[in-house]
Amino acid sequence: MSCLNIVLVEPRIPQNTGNVARTCAATGAHLHLVEPLGFTVDSAKLKRAGLDYWSFLDITYYRNLEDFFSKNAGGTFFYYTTKARQVYSDVSYPDGCFLVFGREDAGLPEELLLQNPRSCVRIPMRQGLRSLNLSNSVAIGVYETLRQWAFPALQNQGQLHQYKWEENCFD
Repeated sequence: MSCLNIVLVEPRIPQNTGNVARTCAATGAHLHLVEPLGFTVDSAKLKRAGLDYWSFLDITYYRNLEDFFSKNAGGTFFYYTTKARQVYSDVSYPDGCFLVFGREDAGLPEELLLQNPRSCVRIPMRQGLRSLNLSNSVAIGVYETLRQWAFPALQNQGQLHQYKWEENCFD
């Protein structure tokens, strides 16, 4: 079974983390939270954004970035940043990789980016704008990775509740 890891480094906004948690639960991705967090884990805002999905979440906490890297040594990391020189969709994501996202107000530490230029990726957007919302950026990264992996273990077809699809409606 494929494993995707989502890393939030020092997230500040509980609603963003709740939305990311919901995305992780719905896709089977493992969520890694690197402290310090800008909220408490029992925050009502955090739980409200992802409450229905909290029991389906695989989550690990770390004291800081050093703790995270020491416990995940040898991993393949992709750093999502507006400062990257390559586009996220031009990268091949291996099984078990880590998609790493920084603080909403500051992004990832530039020293980390400078040390890993080939692992830095960006989501294209118009010049002059700061960035996309963190939870939206995570969703883009998650679904690009899962698309490359042919959406393993995910339901690829939906059903109507009150009606039935015609058998040949997509021919």
